[in-house]
Parts: sequence; structure tokens; C-alpha cells
Amino acid sequence: MLILIGTSSVIFAQPPGGGGGGQQGPPPIPNSKQIKKMVANLADEISLSDDQETKILAIYQEHFAEVKKATSSGRPDRSTMEALKSGMENKVKAVLNEEQQEQFTAYIKNHKKPQRDSRRE
Repeated sequence: MLILIGTSSVIFAQPPGGGGGGQQGPPPIPNSKQIKKMVANLADEISLSDDQETKILAIYQEHFAEVKKATSSGRPDRSTMEALKSGMENKVKAVLNEEQQEQFTAYIKNHKKPQRDSRRE
């Protein structure tokens, strides 16, 4: 009986999802203030003009509104989210000069959050 109680308390103390820790599901959608901060950081990193920063802020706001819409009725499939992301990145690149496009690509790679390996679970 004591073994059963001890074992069950250990099992129920584990986080859901296999004990891998970390976040389950997609990250939260940033609010307006967070989006402005993201674009300001990008502006500093790749030297955006004021006009470029304004245009890219609008692109980011539109993108996250689309993400919110796509996720409002449940978890969308990966291909939908990838399409939204690549569409947003292409719109941003259209505002940039060649050097900034290369810097933006490097910025995206450097700020990419590591994907958890869903095959391990």
C-alpha cells in the first residue's frame, strides 16, 4: 500500500506531456506593445529607416492578426503556419534593400527558437 501511494505521488508530480518540461503547444501571440518592441529590435539590428520601420510594423501587425485568426478555432496545421510565416518574411524582404535582406535572413536564423522534437515523445 505504501509503495502504491509513493509511486502515485511521483507519477502525478510530473508535468503533462512526458516530463520533457518546457512549453506545450505554440507560443502566445504577442500583443501590440510586444510587436512594436520586436520591430524596434529588428530596426536596430539591420538599420531600418523610419519609413521601413513603419512599413514592417504594419506587416508584423497584419501577420499576427492572421495568426490569431488561424488559431482562434483550434490548432492549425503546421503547413498553414509555415505559409503565414514565409509570407510575412517575404513581405518584409520586399521592403528591404539587398544588404538588409541578407541581414534579415541572418536575424531570423539567430532568433529562431529551437523546435522541440515531437518524435521523442
